[in-house]
This record gives sequence, C-alpha cells and structure tokens, in this order.
Amino acid sequence: MATLGQLLPSCGGTVLNSSTLLPSPFPSPTTARVKMSIPATQASIVLPENRIILGCGSVGVDFLAAVASYPNPDDKIRSTSFQVQGGGNAGNALTCAARLGLTPRIISKVSNDSQGKGILEELEADGVDSSFIVVSDGGNSPFTYIIVDNQTKTRTCIHTPGYPPMIPTDLSQSNLLSSLDGAKLVYFDGRLHETAAVVAEEANTRGIPILIDAERKREGLDHLLSFASYVVCSTKFPQEWTDASSIPSALLSMLLRLPKVKFVIVTLGEDGCLMLQRTEMDNQDLEERDVDDLFEKLNQKKDTNATSPACISSNVAKLHAKGIGTISGKLLVGTAESIPQTELVDTTGAGDAFIGAVLYSICANMPPEKMLPFAAQVAAIKCRALGARAGLPHYTDPRLTPFLV
Repeated sequence: MATLGQLLPSCGGTVLNSSTLLPSPFPSPTTARVKMSIPATQASIVLPENRIILGCGSVGVDFLAAVASYPNPDDKIRSTSFQVQGGGNAGNALTCAARLGLTPRIISKVSNDSQGKGILEELEADGVDSSFIVVSDGGNSPFTYIIVDNQTKTRTCIHTPGYPPMIPTDLSQSNLLSSLDGAKLVYFDGRLHETAAVVAEEANTRGIPILIDAERKREGLDHLLSFASYVVCSTKFPQEWTDASSIPSALLSMLLRLPKVKFVIVTLGEDGCLMLQRTEMDNQDLEERDVDDLFEKLNQKKDTNATSPACISSNVAKLHAKGIGTISGKLLVGTAESIPQTELVDTTGAGDAFIGAVLYSICANMPPEKMLPFAAQVAAIKCRALGARAGLPHYTDPRLTPFLV
C-alpha cells in the first residue's frame, strides 16, 4: 500500500474510476448513516429547479486530532479524539451544497493511492460528482494534519499538497465542456489557478455566473476575480487586497475594481458577516451615505440578547468612502449564532460550510436578508462536530426548515 507522504516521479493523470484504486484508509460516510422519516414540514421543502453547480479547487484528507490543550515544543501528549475525513475547501463546500440539495460536480486532482480512493468515495457518497477529478499514476494525494485545541477552541493546520500538481492539460476539452453542461453556477476556491482560469474563461463565455472564495492573496486570484459575479472573503482579505483603512470601505473598493460583481461578503467569525450588494439603481434622489458611518449605525441595531442568526439591512443608497469612490447599493450586517461553549467543538471548515450555503442560496434565488442568516446557521451547525464535514447538515435538518419552506 502506498504511504501517504511518499513522493513518486511525476506521471500523467487520467480520469479513472475509483474502483481501480487501493482500499480506502477511512470509512465511507454511508456506513454511519441512519434512515430517518421526514416530517411533513420538511417534505414541503421545494429545492431549486436547476441544482447543478460546478466547483474547481482543492480536495484532500484531514487527519483530525483533538487535544486538551496545544502542546509546547518537545511535549508528548495524547489526543482526546481522532477522526479521518475528507477535506479541502472545494470538497467541503460542495459536500455542504450536496447535503442541502444541490447537484455538485468537482474538478480537482488526486493520486491513485489509498487516500485518493477515500477522497473519491466520500465525495460520491455525499452526492458530489467526482467523475471530473483527475487521478494520477503515482505521487500522493493532498492531506492535512489538524490539531484541535479543546481549551481555546482553535485549530492548527499542517498541509501537504498533492503531487504531481494539477495542470491545465490534465483536463481534456471534452471533460471541460461536459463539466459545465447545464451548470447554473461555477465556484472556485482559489487553488489550481491555471486550470481554474481555463474553466472560468469557458464559464464566462457561456454566461454562467461565477463565485470566488477569496481566502487570501494567491497566484492567479486577480485573474479569477475579473470573472466573478459573487465574492466571499475571509476577514483579512478585503483590506489586504485594497489597502483600504476599514472593511466597509474595502468592500466598496472591491466593487469598484470588479464591475461584474453583484455582491461581496466578508466573513467575520463569531462577529458574523458583512455584505455589500450592488444595485442597478442610478436615481439622483438616492440618499448619500458614508459606508463606514452606515456600518456603525447598522451594528448598533444588533440585538445583543439574540442567539439565532439575523440580518440588518440598510436601504439602497449612494454609498461612498473617502478617497475611494461611490456606488449605489445596500450594506447588510449578518450576525452569527451564539453557540454555547459546551456545544462548540471545532471551527474547521466553517467558512466552507458558509460558502456551501451561499451556493445553495444563489441557486434558490434567496434574498440576501434570508441568505446571510441561513449561511450562518449552516456554519454554526457544522461547528458542533469535529472536522469540516461530519457536522454538515442535510436540507431535512429541522434547524434549517424555517429558511427552506
């Protein structure tokens, strides 16, 4: 059996059936599933008419060890629990979208090692079409060691990329066209940037909307952002990318620099999220508002006693930031669920869960005022289990029913 860290000579990659690979190193999620009856309220959920989405980005294996507290150098400690799960931003977000009722496809690359087999099997078991994943002959599939600190509720990740890396010629023209056939939305996590650029250019030619996960500055990300219809950012990205003095002014700067983008969201952890939505209104009578002042006023409207996610929205206005410019749009503040410390297990993949819910919301034409609390609720549910996928809810989860009926 190939060892996980073994690096073999670069070989050509082909799309293979997972049955040709070695035995999976971790149990298929199907073995842990229990059939449940669906209450009448959940049976009335109407899923989006077009549920096909395509994602391009990272997949991998996560080795998750929870510890009482993070060790000091040269310490030897025992884990309090251990799990092996599929990982990777794109794999996680698309798994979330599949459990919410979408039909995702994914473009990525793994090796024909035992970990690669496990990655493919877990994606397929959750309803993610893995037939466009390239499987290389030799090398290693991506994997990450994740140490979860039970005391501080933080996690430390040590990632080993897959080898050989994916290149555009790994994806045949016929597979590229097939992967986009019928897709309502295309999502990129910022990895595999050369291949992603090819997919984005074809999606743009076909007029398919594109969502970009802007987690951090990466090679090729600026080119991908030029195609974006929607952007979801990590907390630090907007200011790092624009050099703006505040997050609200950074979001405004992003919309000015990216004229195709309809909205940009920045996730703020336990502080929720912030969305700036562009509107097509160019009414001269619109009120002019400073975007930073407006953000402060919306923040003051938060209900500090509320435990469930909520959204506070401004009216459409001419929003401006000093030295940056003006757009017509709305600013929306989303709150996070207040999770009791006794229920908070692991934040790994919370951002991926949020994006998975946003993908669903776009396909369902969900208004932003409903989208932000829904995405926050999905992310909060995920945080009640170890790892990025174990806690991801299905659309039949009663905690999601208020958003879906």
